[in-house]
Amino acid sequence: MSRPPQRRTPRRIVDGVLFLDKPVGISSNNALQKARWLLSAAKGGHTGTLDPMASGLLPLTFGEATKFSQTLLDADKAYDATVLLGVTTTTADAEGEVLACCPVDVSDAAIEAAIATLRGEIEQVPPMYSALKHHGKALYEYAREGIEIPREPRRVTIYRFELLERDGDSLKVRVECSKGTYVRTLASDLGALLGCGAHLTALRRTKIGPFGLDVSLPLADFEAVPAEERDGRLAPVDALLVHLPVLQLDAAQARSLTHGQPVQGCSGEPGCMVRAYEGEHFLGVATYGEEGELIPTRLVATGNR
Repeated sequence: MSRPPQRRTPRRIVDGVLFLDKPVGISSNNALQKARWLLSAAKGGHTGTLDPMASGLLPLTFGEATKFSQTLLDADKAYDATVLLGVTTTTADAEGEVLACCPVDVSDAAIEAAIATLRGEIEQVPPMYSALKHHGKALYEYAREGIEIPREPRRVTIYRFELLERDGDSLKVRVECSKGTYVRTLASDLGALLGCGAHLTALRRTKIGPFGLDVSLPLADFEAVPAEERDGRLAPVDALLVHLPVLQLDAAQARSLTHGQPVQGCSGEPGCMVRAYEGEHFLGVATYGEEGELIPTRLVATGNR
């Protein structure tokens, strides 16, 4: 006998942000889809990928909050990582195939000196095993086919690169960096400077912008929350915008803004962005124009609820 088709749980409108602590072993998209399923959410996104071998902070956005994901895509980030000297791999991390093994004969002082040269504004060549696109195709797809694509170096800023602990050939390091930084490339470059090669064996993202792991929830813990209580674990739609100043509008101003019209009579520096509210209702993000008017930039559909 054939089984009756299983009914899918209907998706629903869910608005908010889940500061997830992603576990090792799953992709960022798999973590997102799991959280969407747990919430039965109609729409969701994430704010920058973590490789499957990496764990740590992965803010997920749902519903109207997805409109503000770019805020964290552009944010600075912090990581704790482990680097193994003496071994290079195809991917510059533990997921790749070993290319070479070299004896390691470097002092702590030499390591510290090499790390120091990788601080500040530096140029990084993005790895072939990355999601960057070339003619609409991810670089890792070319890499799997054995095709090497020339990549232009990109300027990134390493605000902090610190050796925390050394255990033989294994180094525990802490990195604070600008967007677009590949920590595995940093590990590979460190190994090249030391003349022995290196690759990344563990990575944990500890901070994105102003948010740290202290606000995060492990995926297993979120799954353990009763279904009817999961919405309560989400931060509000405007949670990613804490860096923007707040502007309160009266009813008439709010009505103009939510209808996509510039709001006159405001005072602010041209180009400055603000979070606009009517009382406790978040309306969206607006930007001051050349004449001091407030121009709608990105509004939320929930603003009038």
